[in-house]
Amino acid sequence: MYKSIVRPLLFTVNPETIHHVIVSVLKFGYKIPGISNLIKWNYTVNSPQLEIEFLGMKFKNPVGFAAGFDKNAEVYNPLSMFGFSYVEIGTVTPKSQPGNPKPRMFRLKSDSGLINRMGFNNKGVESAAKNLINKPHKVIIGGNIGKNTSTSNNDAVNDYLITFTKLYDHVDYFVVNVSCPNISNLTKLQDKDSLVDILKSLNIERKNRNNSKPILLKISPDLNTKQIDDVIELFYENLIDGIVATNTSVSRDNLFESEESLNNIGNGGLSGVPLTKRSTEIIRYISTKSKSEIPIIGVGGINSVKDALEKIDAGATLLQVYTGFIYNGPGFVKKINKAILKRYK
Repeated sequence: MYKSIVRPLLFTVNPETIHHVIVSVLKFGYKIPGISNLIKWNYTVNSPQLEIEFLGMKFKNPVGFAAGFDKNAEVYNPLSMFGFSYVEIGTVTPKSQPGNPKPRMFRLKSDSGLINRMGFNNKGVESAAKNLINKPHKVIIGGNIGKNTSTSNNDAVNDYLITFTKLYDHVDYFVVNVSCPNISNLTKLQDKDSLVDILKSLNIERKNRNNSKPILLKISPDLNTKQIDDVIELFYENLIDGIVATNTSVSRDNLFESEESLNNIGNGGLSGVPLTKRSTEIIRYISTKSKSEIPIIGVGGINSVKDALEKIDAGATLLQVYTGFIYNGPGFVKKINKAILKRYK
């Protein structure tokens, strides 16, 4: 029903508009007595065999919602109704910012993908922290943090530290985002020297806290082998606790979408099925190179149960979906968890 009726209707409307509508519906529907329990009953798989420990945190199942949807920590609890065990909020920046000019999100229907150049649009860390304080958490919360567009790379470390500090008491783990292709020059921070400065400052702040929270690094699918090796070294230098692989891509290789259409869309990060293979390759490389010592969250191109299981086989402990959820609908997480449970049994 979703793919034959609901999705075609949703896809007649601008994707960013639909995003705001869905966020509003989730916020409203979650408040209606009985709705939450009904949806949970329909879409949640509960089993001790699905429970998993990752970096000292206990997850009800391996599937989470990737960053980019709940930018301002507004609907993490409503998203739990659809079977997610964790939600990564953000990307959150120190100050509110509008992001890039619209339109900035585009569907590639023939490729089951999306291109976006949102540009870290969010209401700022104060707003996110307020939303997290005022609501009990029914899922594990990850905080995806970045820098403001107006902040130069030379001053980026301060932005990451501000957001890290203000979110510290309100999230369960952190993801440092230096790999989004939609912020001018941001990906230059993926160079090891720049990363070390940022990560060292976060680790110093963490050591001043009574409770230590995991720090992960989200990496680009466009990294070469030398750059991936540099990321692996960061783990062994005790600057990160794990890796989120991967972010969106600037590549436009092997797409069904016409060249004319892609030229009209312009710049942006590609997500969805076109990333499936590359993301899994990077997960497998990191896992093999580290002899499975590096904790990995696998994300990028999970559009089927097969894609999800392949990422686990490649070395991911946890999974994240976003574009796949849009294309497959509200029952997608349930299908993945049922498949994982079947494998365990």
